Amino acid sequence: MAYTTVDDGSEYFQTALYTGNQNASVAVVNDGNSDLQPDWVWGKNRDSDSNHWVVDSSRGVTKTLFPDLTSAEETQGSVNAFNTDGFTLGDWIGSTKTNEAYVAWQWKANGGTTTDFSASGNQLAGGFQANTTAGFSIIDYTSAGNSGKTIQHGLNSAPTFVLIKNRTDASSWAVFHAKAQTSGAIRGKLNETDAFGSNTGIWNNTVPDSSNITLGNNDDVNSLSSGDVDPYICYAFHDVQGYSKFGSYTGNNNANGAFVYTGFKPAWLMVKRATDAARAWVIHDNTQDTFNVTANRLDANTSEENQSSGHFDFLSNGFKCRSTEGATNAASAYLYMAFAEHPFVSSKGVPTTAR
Repeated sequence: MAYTTVDDGSEYFQTALYTGNQNASVAVVNDGNSDLQPDWVWGKNRDSDSNHWVVDSSRGVTKTLFPDLTSAEETQGSVNAFNTDGFTLGDWIGSTKTNEAYVAWQWKANGGTTTDFSASGNQLAGGFQANTTAGFSIIDYTSAGNSGKTIQHGLNSAPTFVLIKNRTDASSWAVFHAKAQTSGAIRGKLNETDAFGSNTGIWNNTVPDSSNITLGNNDDVNSLSSGDVDPYICYAFHDVQGYSKFGSYTGNNNANGAFVYTGFKPAWLMVKRATDAARAWVIHDNTQDTFNVTANRLDANTSEENQSSGHFDFLSNGFKCRSTEGATNAASAYLYMAFAEHPFVSSKGVPTTAR
């Protein structure tokens, strides 16, 4: 059996850097080895304090949510179109302020083509667009206000990382991470620094399975009132050998820090201190930082501009902590979410090299 089915991570994930030019319909073109038409774009101004923003092909390009906020979805000209190898910006100042530097992280699902599922028994009504090769699905659904409801995700394995946001009400971004869960009761909040904690009302004390994600009776994932039918969006992932990994590690509070094996050279990494302290959701990528040690840090939970923090070495088969900062390498447990530039070993047995 081949080591991986994904020889080129840029088929399914890419990072693009661009300069804003409001009212100019800037075309952002990817430069990876493969063309990538994104289905989920997560952007951030790197020069100024400005909210993170996300759009996707299930909700539509103008429907914008903000990972660092609890606020409802807004209709903005953040993106005008998803293109065959990138996207075209609209005129919203949050995504294209003139002469400001931006980063855009992009994932490919199923080109906007969804499979609908109807309300039946415990199942809510909605639809998914799943990329089973990349282990990524975008699910939209409407709530019902009762615990134990499920949504289909369309993947061929149980999700190991899930994000959910209520589109019309102020609510937190609910996070499931397989390495944090205890009987399905552990949840995080992407928009906050809070440690992961117990809340059976989020996931109904049930971990996702190969077909469904189970929801509790909580406004963050499923409206409390049976008469209050709200729309939600869900982004679900599972590990794909050589391409993505949603794991954990223990820090050592030393600049010669912990080494974490992922099985690939990382292109994007988000790290969160798990359960013992409130710390940021720290993000690094291989496009802002082309050499080790990674220094251009953005935090998913805050609008702050790029910070300079030397946190990690990106290696051919994982990453190594290079800081004693509590957000990434105290003597504590951490969760991580990572996507590949290249697998450690290709499907033809060819190893990748460190940078």
